[in-house]
Amino acid sequence: MRAAICRQYGPPEVIEVGDFADPEPAAGELVVAVRSAAVNFPDVLTIANRYQRSTPLPFVPGSEFGGVIVESSIDSGFAAGDRVYGTVATGAFAEYVTVPAARVQRIPDGVDDDTAAGFAVAYTTAYHALCTATAIRKGEWVVVLGAGGGVGSAAIDLAHHLGGRVIAAASGDNKLTLCRRRGAEVALDYHTEDLRSRIKEITGQGAHVIIDPVGGRSSESALRSLRRGGTFVTVGYASGEIPAIPLNLVLLKGITITGVDVGTMPVHQPMAESRGRAELHRMLSDGVLAPYVDSVHPLAETTKALRRVADRQALGKIIIRP
Repeated sequence: MRAAICRQYGPPEVIEVGDFADPEPAAGELVVAVRSAAVNFPDVLTIANRYQRSTPLPFVPGSEFGGVIVESSIDSGFAAGDRVYGTVATGAFAEYVTVPAARVQRIPDGVDDDTAAGFAVAYTTAYHALCTATAIRKGEWVVVLGAGGGVGSAAIDLAHHLGGRVIAAASGDNKLTLCRRRGAEVALDYHTEDLRSRIKEITGQGAHVIIDPVGGRSSESALRSLRRGGTFVTVGYASGEIPAIPLNLVLLKGITITGVDVGTMPVHQPMAESRGRAELHRMLSDGVLAPYVDSVHPLAETTKALRRVADRQALGKIIIRP
């Protein structure tokens, strides 16, 4: 099969597109012909061998996809020809991928492959940040950092749907415009505005919740904008910098700092993971939530797609069509 292949660790430019061994399903796995695959920042980290878990070389990157089942075990509950979307650790940037049956769901009628492929990772992260790590209430102020990216735009979408008042923090007019279109009440530019003072000015007493998929210098400023008893949720470090938070702020403001790692939730929080999958699938089916697709690339442009995500240039999700 044709695939994007990582034969050495490094930047997106190490990726080669060529022939790779067809996947061989283990017991309980499906073979899916990939129609669309979405790029996520952890893909960039995995290629660079900077993710939490190292992947042995060579491998095919890519963690989420939409496609059609071409091979299914008898007891999987799926059949050849079923349209499905799902997630894997690696392997999605290829013509075919193997995946445990428990990690896919049927694509609802009326939902296209690109939308399905870009849904699971970003919205699952946003859901558990907003509904599991904390539980936002209608009218609460939610600050989303990195709001123009995949997880950020999903968090805006979901927080707005749940009745939160969203302040989006991003950089550049294009991202700020997208944030407002997705439901942000206010959009702030990192480069021209002071987050701490502006958030307090807008909210009065401070934000109730901070969602941070970025890390870096903005994390502490946002944390300082929380009201007493607020919650800071860390979900990733797209800036490349893991922030050091002064713990005296936690003590003095009585705030909670928590984190979400959706990759380990099936093991450590199976009930919450199952509930989230069901609720998100319902909202996708009902047309309540859908990712913003920035651009679509053929497999030959995998490096280009990864580079845009690595440089934080993407608006919403970037799709590869093998």
